Amino acid sequence: MTVSTARPAQAAKEKRSRGRPACSAIAGSDSLLKSARQAFAKRGFEATSVREIARDSGVDPALISHHFGSKEALWIAVVEQIAQHAAPMIDATGKLRTADLTRRQRVERALVIFIDKVFSDPDIGMFFSTTATEQGERLDLLTARLLRPYHDVFVPLLVDAIRSDELAPNDPEVLFAMLTNAVSKTVAYSHVLSIFSSLPKDPAKFKRAVLVTALSML
Repeated sequence: MTVSTARPAQAAKEKRSRGRPACSAIAGSDSLLKSARQAFAKRGFEATSVREIARDSGVDPALISHHFGSKEALWIAVVEQIAQHAAPMIDATGKLRTADLTRRQRVERALVIFIDKVFSDPDIGMFFSTTATEQGERLDLLTARLLRPYHDVFVPLLVDAIRSDELAPNDPEVLFAMLTNAVSKTVAYSHVLSIFSSLPKDPAKFKRAVLVTALSML
């Protein structure tokens, strides 16, 4: 597979060559990409077939092939969809650095924003976890489009709060990794937690518990 991490949108565009319409031309494309995201999250790229995605989406496999050209291009489109959905969260987090709050309060607010997003799209955490096991170009693309942009607005908040002694003197990179992974995986794999806890059955209480626990990690 050849993917340009510097210009992933261009790579996706190239996969739609020879006059293929963009995914927005497909009625219900957002739903189709969400079905593809869930399939890739559960089974990984290699173990997921276009036929399975088409079945889950209720469309003909030929339609996916026509509009996306390949499974790889469909996967890239999924990543682009995730990046678009995450953009408001990243923007809001970046603006916190100049917000009229204490440095610790900025970090706490960033966590609230992150947890809101994770609960709105819990399968994204599973998608990322599955892709992370590959350690290749697909992970590179996901890092370039989602992880690094978010890292680059969240970590400075942690650094500011640690330097001002408003947070414990932990390594900001490790703290970022532990906070984001703990939250996203706890929510994405809530079906495992439900074996031992009733919290996942009550979304409001579950969300509150995740926030309180995440804040305690600070």
